[in-house]
Amino acid sequence: MFGRRPFLGIMGSLPLVPRLNAAAAPKRDVIKELGLRTFINAAGTYTTLTASLMPPEVMDAMRSASRQYVSLIELQDAVGKRIAELLECEAAMVSSGAAGALTAGTAGCLTGKDQSRILRLPDLTGMKSEVLIQKSHRYGYDHAVRTCGVRMVEVETADEFERAVSDKTAMALFFNDAEPKGRINCDEFVRLCKKHNIPSFNDAAADVPPVSNLKKYTKMGFDLVTFSGGKGMCGPQSAGLLLGRKDLIEAARLNTSPYSDSIARGMKVNKEEIIGMLVALELYLKRDHEAEAREWDRRVDVIRKAATKVKSVTSEVTVLPIANHTPHLKLRWDQNVVKITPPEAMKQLRAGTPSIEACPATNRDELVFTVWMLQKGEAEIVAKRVAEVLKGAVGAS
Repeated sequence: MFGRRPFLGIMGSLPLVPRLNAAAAPKRDVIKELGLRTFINAAGTYTTLTASLMPPEVMDAMRSASRQYVSLIELQDAVGKRIAELLECEAAMVSSGAAGALTAGTAGCLTGKDQSRILRLPDLTGMKSEVLIQKSHRYGYDHAVRTCGVRMVEVETADEFERAVSDKTAMALFFNDAEPKGRINCDEFVRLCKKHNIPSFNDAAADVPPVSNLKKYTKMGFDLVTFSGGKGMCGPQSAGLLLGRKDLIEAARLNTSPYSDSIARGMKVNKEEIIGMLVALELYLKRDHEAEAREWDRRVDVIRKAATKVKSVTSEVTVLPIANHTPHLKLRWDQNVVKITPPEAMKQLRAGTPSIEACPATNRDELVFTVWMLQKGEAEIVAKRVAEVLKGAVGAS
């Protein structure tokens, strides 16, 4: 047996035991240590630009969750119930982003809660194997659906939709942002699916704001709806929401983590992300959205006024009708006067200090900014830098 003094002496010599009187260690800036460039985000919630920033309340909730053990299944039960209550839908789950929701939701439509079918995916032998989609709604994320082994059947009109329905039809997918491009709108799409008893799935990943969309599409009758968690709601970027029919949500959950040998097992959401997504949603629903919109307009005006003081520069403000439904500032100029192209201006802004990212919608004719991801004081910084870049190109050879 160690006596008191030897024991304390040994413990005090161990490097991993914190000393009560030791000064608090400075917080690490790992991004800086790695030599990575950070930037002012005047581009928007693009995944490749790490989308949005989480509020302190979300980070606090995630840190608290990180220090406790809990059953992941029970956590999804409780959080799903709470989200469904908040959004007035039948059921909900936190997914690994909207793309993970597409895979898990599709799998749920294919297998139901039949364990033998869950184990077989993506082998659809003896199962329904087709997903109906409007030709104009094919997009860069339907791979998340096709990974379940389905064949996408393209239609363009309501008549074609009805003729394409067969005993192989497992689901019908609607890409919300593409509604204006298609010949079947939301309401008609839901009506056709219900007529033929086909689960309808609406991918509305980037369609918040407005906040009303979080309830709109399930109330419209879509059986499944997904939203990205790390965009307008400012939750974890790797989280999302899957909302809809209780039986389909239950089936979707069985096709993903923590259940082993399921097609979406790798699309894991940890306890911190699940908690963080719930808190982010709660905060988003309580936000003063009208005041937020006024602040966006103010930021746009700050940048616009500074830029249009430069000779020949004109501006236009547009709001996209569905996805990324926020003000977009478009700057144009006579390139014979301001001798730089918008992509070249964008490159200079990125290379400057501080680095500024403009919207990828920038093209040869216009330099585009969104302002909703800017932090306090950053609109003024962007305005100053844009004016400097454009003035510097006036009369340049």
